[in-house]
Amino acid sequence: MSGNPDEDRLDEIRQKKMEQLKEQQQGEGDAAEAQQARQEQADAQKQAMLRQHLTDGARKRLNTVKMSKPDFGEKVERQVVALAQSGRVQGQIDEDQMKDLLEELKPDSQSFNIRRR
Repeated sequence: MSGNPDEDRLDEIRQKKMEQLKEQQQGEGDAAEAQQARQEQADAQKQAMLRQHLTDGARKRLNTVKMSKPDFGEKVERQVVALAQSGRVQGQIDEDQMKDLLEELKPDSQSFNIRRR
């Protein structure tokens, strides 16, 4: 101890502040871990649903799309899951149906309709 009551008090306050910061950071870490766990569980459920509702050919085609266009692939996956959850998928989606779905969901920016007058 330095013997100076003011300095002792400052050290005590600093110590408390450090402990509060550590607890706060720990809490944020726990929240991030929980979010990560929820995300992993949602992904696992999505993958299980895709396996259930897509034939091997359709799944391969979707994976190929995801490799080249990850955002579009995600959109298609969400669409398939939504269709499955709403009960509009009877049996499994085969490769031809997947082609149609991809065509349907594809952004229109690639097709140009120029009309001459």
